[in-house]
Amino acid sequence: MPEMNGDNLFTFKFVNNDKEEYFIKNVTDDKLISVSLLDITGQEKQLIWVESSQDWVTVFTQPKDQCDVYATCGPFTICNSNTAQVCDCLKGFSIRSPKDWKIEDRSGGCIRKVPLDCGARNQSRNATTDKFYPMTKVKLPAMPIVIEAVGSIDHCAQACLDNCSCIAYSYSDRCSLWYDDLLNIKQGDIGTTRNEEVLYLRISAKDAESWRNTKRGKGVIWATSAASVVALLLLAVVMWFLLIWRSKRKHTTGMYNNAQGGNGIVAFRYIDLQHATKNFSEKLGGGSFGSVFKGLLTDSTAIAVKRLDGVRQGEKEFRAEVSSIGIIQHINLVKLIGFCCKGSMRLLVYEYMPNLSPDAHLFRSNTELLSWSVRYQIALGIARGLAYLHDSCRDRIIHCDIKPQNILLDTSFVPKVAYFGMAKFLGRDFSRVLTTFRGTIGYLAPEWISGVAITPKVDVYSYGMMLLEIVSGRSNNTCKENSSTGDHSAYFPVQVARKLLEGDVASLLDDRLHGDVNLDEAERVCKVACWCIQDGESNRLTMGEVVQILEG
Repeated sequence: MPEMNGDNLFTFKFVNNDKEEYFIKNVTDDKLISVSLLDITGQEKQLIWVESSQDWVTVFTQPKDQCDVYATCGPFTICNSNTAQVCDCLKGFSIRSPKDWKIEDRSGGCIRKVPLDCGARNQSRNATTDKFYPMTKVKLPAMPIVIEAVGSIDHCAQACLDNCSCIAYSYSDRCSLWYDDLLNIKQGDIGTTRNEEVLYLRISAKDAESWRNTKRGKGVIWATSAASVVALLLLAVVMWFLLIWRSKRKHTTGMYNNAQGGNGIVAFRYIDLQHATKNFSEKLGGGSFGSVFKGLLTDSTAIAVKRLDGVRQGEKEFRAEVSSIGIIQHINLVKLIGFCCKGSMRLLVYEYMPNLSPDAHLFRSNTELLSWSVRYQIALGIARGLAYLHDSCRDRIIHCDIKPQNILLDTSFVPKVAYFGMAKFLGRDFSRVLTTFRGTIGYLAPEWISGVAITPKVDVYSYGMMLLEIVSGRSNNTCKENSSTGDHSAYFPVQVARKLLEGDVASLLDDRLHGDVNLDEAERVCKVACWCIQDGESNRLTMGEVVQILEG
């Protein structure tokens, strides 16, 4: 009987020719019966039949540690190969499907027991009671959003609390946020790597309180009945003042009507927005659609008010914005807080984005330079927002005017797709829609010019052109073909394709980055851009595919 070691039971051969590439694995002893399989845990296993014990014996696994299998325990779990039960749920979570876990299929992971306050009950980031639970000595989850601009752990925590979709954060020399399912959290003896840090998991206040009470144990001395009465009286007084304050705030801010069936959109009075913006004195930007002004509500909530110009066009854009972004929510879509109608005046009220739009940082010298990691996260965030519009809404939404000026950046430089005045709905039963010519020169897909019905691929084309600007730091308007000579090689997309073939991505990058760039990511972005700006729409990627590629 040979030794039970996978290294000496098999020989490997790699075949590589013009037609195919493959591995051959041969059993060294032709008397052995062997089987190779992909286990339900995600591990590749090699088994041999042992006649004496009438059983299969595992002699080889890849990867050797089950916790190294991607998402082996599913979302919201922690993996520890040093324990009998390898997978366990995070604090505040329970097994989604106990029946599947019994057969060692844990891919479904866990689900939250008590919903978070923010986003579930009140839709208010400022009023959330959510807390954070620290998880020590863990390998951080996959696919974080890295925020370079945040300079302290307190600001990192606040950046997470400011987004109802943020479910965890970690901070060392930089801030990492997680918005999706938490995957690949590993605990145990994992060495001294950068990934072994403290993960702060967002939990409900109810969970946090119950755990504190559990820790206090039976030795807690409860207050006397007299003290309880006093506490109740104080609580009643506080609640009375809160009710009065809330009533006054509603009155002064004009929050008199919840539109859209209770999804949180507020109908403001014109006079309240006039006071909030100091009579529209602080202008943030403007264009053919109108002007945007900064404002401050009486509860200190910063807002951006868009005043639409032109009676006919303003009404059209107003309806498009409210009917599109007013009914959807996503971390990478700007939030519409409310609106105002007064005569022919149309105003839209958004959450305020203090870091302006990417074009301000890419094309102007008097603003903060975006590092490569921030640019990459902006590119990924925009892709996620567009993928949501194209694939996850009840009626797919085509934005129709994707460009840096229509992307806004929050305090943590998280990008949010904005300004849906040209948006077009596409029913699930239709693949394309006929619409009037719209968009911005430099980002227009070829099918706009030919006048044919469009698909969401027009947004893909515009996104690809915008990626080239993120990489180069140059506007498309300065990268066009030299019209006087007809030299197509001067056209920046052509330069990108040529440099990719030559393996010279570094020459395409913004000089102001001084080479401080992840070249693998830069090459990936350039390739995605080239795939997005193909003339034939069928040759372009979908935004869902873009997200997958940028996430690796």
